[in-house]
Order: sequence, then structure tokens, then C-alpha cells
Amino acid sequence: GHPPSPGTSFPEGQVDSLLSIISSQRERFRAKNQELEGENRMLQHTVHALQSELDNLRADNIKLYEKIKFLQSYPGRGSSRDDTEQRYSSQYEERLDPFSSFSRKERQRKYLSLSPWDKATLGMGRLILSNKTARTVAFFYTLFLHCLVFLVLYKTAWSESVGRDCAAFCAKK
Repeated sequence: GHPPSPGTSFPEGQVDSLLSIISSQRERFRAKNQELEGENRMLQHTVHALQSELDNLRADNIKLYEKIKFLQSYPGRGSSRDDTEQRYSSQYEERLDPFSSFSRKERQRKYLSLSPWDKATLGMGRLILSNKTARTVAFFYTLFLHCLVFLVLYKTAWSESVGRDCAAFCAKK
């Protein structure tokens, strides 16, 4: 025969068989889609359960780190820090003060905007104030400088006074 022209319709039996094939295929896809949606819901539920468990474990670890810090604060306890403690120490500190990261960033920004002389002065001040020996040395150094200045001024005033008295005595003779 000759090929069917575009205007020619399929015979009735062929249309019914195509319709049944398409509808059975649609039903298979619908069933597969429902099965995959069910799997997706189960996996999402599992992910949420695991996420909440992870959050709980993280909070428990931070509490345990807090207890370790408390126990290490007693005298006679060594502080052996390992990777786990390092990891949770930052989270513990952030939990104590929620504004600490903002404060740190703001302090860094202010420090970077200082002039080199101000940075040097701040560095010296921190160095002196952070160490007991440095504070003691700075105190006695300042005390020594003040005493030296007062002695030099006293000696200068005394020698000028003696010079005036000597000049007045010589003028009388």
C-alpha cells in the first residue's frame, strides 16, 4: 500500500491499542512517581532526624568541654589539650558570648585604622600590661626617671642660687 496521508486517521482498532498502551505507560509512571515521592519523604525525614541528632551531640560536646574546663580550673590538674578540645573550645567561647565574633572583627577593624605610631604605643602598652615583670620594670624605670629629673632640676636651681649669692657677695666687696 501507500503511506497514510496526514489527513487520514488511524483505524479504530489501532487507536484503541495505542490508547491502552499510553494509558498503561502513564499508570506505570504514576506508580513509579508515587514510589519515588515516598522514598523522598522518608529520606527527608531521615535527614531531619540526623540533623537534630547532630545538633544535640554538638551541644552535648560543648557541655562536656565546659565540664573539662571547670575541672581543669582546679589546682594540680594538668591541661593536656587535644584536637577535640581545640575544636570545641571555639564553639564554647562563641556560645558564652554571642557578640564576641562581632567584637573581634570590630577590634581588628579599629586596629587596622590606627597610625603606625599608635600601633607601636598600643603594642608596648599591651606588652607591659600583660607581664608582671614588665609592669614592675616599667614602674621602677618611671620612678627612676622622675627622681633623676627632680634631682637635675634641684641641682640646677641650687647651682644658680649659689651663683647669684656669690655674685651678690662679690658685688658688695
